[in-house]
Amino acid sequence: MGRKEIYTDKAVFMIKCMLGAYVLTAGLLLLLAFLLYRFGLSEKVVSICITAIYIIVTFFAGMLVGKREGKRKFLWGLAMGVLYFAILTVVSLAVNKSVEDVAGNMMTVFFLCAGSGMLGGMLG
Repeated sequence: MGRKEIYTDKAVFMIKCMLGAYVLTAGLLLLLAFLLYRFGLSEKVVSICITAIYIIVTFFAGMLVGKREGKRKFLWGLAMGVLYFAILTVVSLAVNKSVEDVAGNMMTVFFLCAGSGMLGGMLG
């Protein structure tokens, strides 16, 4: 295989992992919405659960990519965490249409996504 095929395979695998991560995110957020409806959770609990979902999903995405790549696993996991955050930010900005609503805990979520992706990559 040439270099072009190797890079294409890596890009396709990362896209598949990212798609899987967002499907898992959607499923967990639906579960959280059900729990919110059923038990009337407070806003603070819901916020903590959303942050935990981001951490769990980027950890598993980083783990998958790190397991497949084998070398420099922490960088691949970090890339997945940063890519997840970038897509999350773009979607949030598109939905909210203002930076003020999103910018509150943006840096915290960035470091959590990047860190958990990197940790997942190292353990993968």
